[in-house]
Amino acid sequence: MIRRIELYTLLAFTSVCLLLFVACDHQVNNPVKVQKQPDIYPDYIGVTIPAGIAPLNFNVLGTDVQRVDVVARGSKGGEIHVNGEYADFDIDEWHELTEQNIGGEIVFTVCAMNDGQWKQYVDFKVFVSRFPLEDYGLTYRLIPPGYEIGGPRIGIFQRNIHTFEQQPVLEESAVSGHCMNCHTSNQTDPSLFTLQIRGEGGGTLIQRDGVQTWLNTKTEVTKAAGSYAYWHPSGRYCAYAANSVHQSFFVGTRQRIEAYHSFSNIILLDAQTNELILSPQLNTDDLEIFPAFSPDGKTLYYSTSKSCDVPAEYEKVKCSLCSIPFDAKTGVFGTEVDTLISAVQTEKSVTLARPSYNGRWLMFCMSERSNFPVFQNDADLWLMDMQTREYRPLVEVNSAETDSYHNWSSDSHWFVFSSRREDGMYTRLYLAGIDEHGNATKPFLLPQRNPLKYYQELFDAYNVPDFTKTKVSFNAHEASRSVFGKQRIQVKIRE
Repeated sequence: MIRRIELYTLLAFTSVCLLLFVACDHQVNNPVKVQKQPDIYPDYIGVTIPAGIAPLNFNVLGTDVQRVDVVARGSKGGEIHVNGEYADFDIDEWHELTEQNIGGEIVFTVCAMNDGQWKQYVDFKVFVSRFPLEDYGLTYRLIPPGYEIGGPRIGIFQRNIHTFEQQPVLEESAVSGHCMNCHTSNQTDPSLFTLQIRGEGGGTLIQRDGVQTWLNTKTEVTKAAGSYAYWHPSGRYCAYAANSVHQSFFVGTRQRIEAYHSFSNIILLDAQTNELILSPQLNTDDLEIFPAFSPDGKTLYYSTSKSCDVPAEYEKVKCSLCSIPFDAKTGVFGTEVDTLISAVQTEKSVTLARPSYNGRWLMFCMSERSNFPVFQNDADLWLMDMQTREYRPLVEVNSAETDSYHNWSSDSHWFVFSSRREDGMYTRLYLAGIDEHGNATKPFLLPQRNPLKYYQELFDAYNVPDFTKTKVSFNAHEASRSVFGKQRIQVKIRE
């Protein structure tokens, strides 16, 4: 028995010695000073973040990087030290550091080991905004490369932006053979949302406080079911575009695909009576698309383009940005259409208008052509001041590749958008802040635990992102039964 104890003691002592040896081997000793900042992925150098966001873990790039050592020090106090294959910060420690440095900055000292020799790079900073981001997370669709309806990996997911937790809301496996539009909540409140299931037996879902109602929003008059949804802030009405989407493919050019609509009109669903409200101004021979209500509910913004012979005349598709009054008490649109930005004057196409929830800003996409900006390489984000109607490109945010679909946080000081800036192929999600003067900060890629490994191995594109105040509660099993049960409430046209 004594010998066994002695053996255990010896083994424990040996283990401690080995741990100490390994720890000493990973300590930064006599590093060579490098007169440049580190090449890191993602590029978080100089970004502005909200306190409490998921840790900005990063990889130091280079084929010969064996290990990294990072010290993050707050200008108002606090320090984190990590040492490993990449910068992997503890979530609780990171949250504490960012909360302690609201309105300040965090300085990162990065060392990397190459062939047994440590190198120390010039420090870089990350700024902690004075504006919080208290929303729970993001919803988005993940979709694999391909151009068919549905697919085995397509799904709507939600992500806690304060951690790395991602969960499915609804996956294709639950509604096999069907494609789905993304979950659209009412001004970031997921207790009320809608989504559209495409394909045979598809339908429009309205979920209110966990209760699912499935509708058929296609009628002989409207020709198609609703898509591109946007809720009226009252929660009674939801605006959709009723359209038909088509695709054409290029040969021998840098652009691979052109998506277009053969027709498109805007319809309004009264979710209390299951009636469609049609306005003559929103159901013309032109193509009305991408509706969005103002935060006070008195105005509907939308894009409109002249009908042309697509796909032959795809270069002629240019959208103007318009608005029309709306009376929520009567459910009636006005008769006067206001053109905020004219495609004739700009010779550009303006789409996806999204008003900030505080009513101050209107963010939209502008490209050379098209009412489907995600496939336009030159698509950029623009910002209009609703007090002056002056607008400008968000040069602080835009890239040389597609920057498109965007949405606001509930407090209107942060926005999320999709971008192909990394490789021109896959859309990834970026977040940026905006102050009371309309100045945007350098965007940062949605954080991941091991970002280089995650994004290199991800062959799905992010699509239609939006913020949610709280976690989405959704019964996918009930949705599956309803989709295959094919029982729908047929909407009627309000006389």
